[in-house]
Amino acid sequence: MFEFLASIFGYLLSILYNLVNNYGLAIILFTVIIKLLLLPLSIKQQRTMKKSAKLQEKMKIIQFKYKNDPEKMNQEIMSLYKNEKMSPFSGCLTAIVQFLLLLSIFYLVRNPLTYMQKIPTDDINKYVNQMQEEGKEISKAYPEIDLIREADWLKEKNPEDTGIDKLKIQMEFLGLDLNKVPQQNMTDYTVYIIPILYILSSFISIRMTTAMQQKQNKEKIIDGKTGEAEENKETEMDAVMQTNKMMSWMMPIMSISIAFVAPLGLALYWLMSNLLMILERLALDKFIKQEDGEEEN
Repeated sequence: MFEFLASIFGYLLSILYNLVNNYGLAIILFTVIIKLLLLPLSIKQQRTMKKSAKLQEKMKIIQFKYKNDPEKMNQEIMSLYKNEKMSPFSGCLTAIVQFLLLLSIFYLVRNPLTYMQKIPTDDINKYVNQMQEEGKEISKAYPEIDLIREADWLKEKNPEDTGIDKLKIQMEFLGLDLNKVPQQNMTDYTVYIIPILYILSSFISIRMTTAMQQKQNKEKIIDGKTGEAEENKETEMDAVMQTNKMMSWMMPIMSISIAFVAPLGLALYWLMSNLLMILERLALDKFIKQEDGEEEN
């Protein structure tokens, strides 16, 4: 599945690369196109989140009313979802799509010769074996990245092999070599620029999400007038805030481990995705608020 999607995405990335002749620019354009293709799903997800927040009040009343009858409570909750034309699993589709996208693009950027340049596996293995025989260092995790780095050396050794020309990908972007893996180039300060920007953007994105959730939960508490249910909401609010606080710290820490062991091309994609996600979230939040206002009027 991941290899198939990586191959499909590879055709798009190849077209963009041939258009701009720069891997970094191609990655940025690729990210924008993917975001535009997923925009309808993002809009649906944002609307679902807003609608789910409104349903929480009704669900709390049902849970309080039927707290001693779990079967009846579940029936009423399912009826509520049915009447509001929502599914309890509506958020799963977005999570699945994001997971598939994440791993597929990781495969693509990790193996650009296979999925973007469409070089046969036998040819790649032949070049890898030649480099190993000549004492060149080849990474087990990113052999194709090493082949791109050593393309000129391979061409000198095999001047009549025209297939080597496809190994030459313009990886220089704004003075940065997207071919490098931070973990393998610890003394080169330039390899930290994109991962650090990626981590900062992840932190901002998570903090933004947390702030929105806290605002929604505070509004629920202010509007709540149901006695014991209100106390339960306050307790839940504290738990949510503590969870969000932990996530705000844990996710950037996890991002560090990922960004520093992946090629900079992948980190650039993640960075652009985060920046576009932040802009998208702000725009959709404003759009949906205006849409809700029109519906209420």
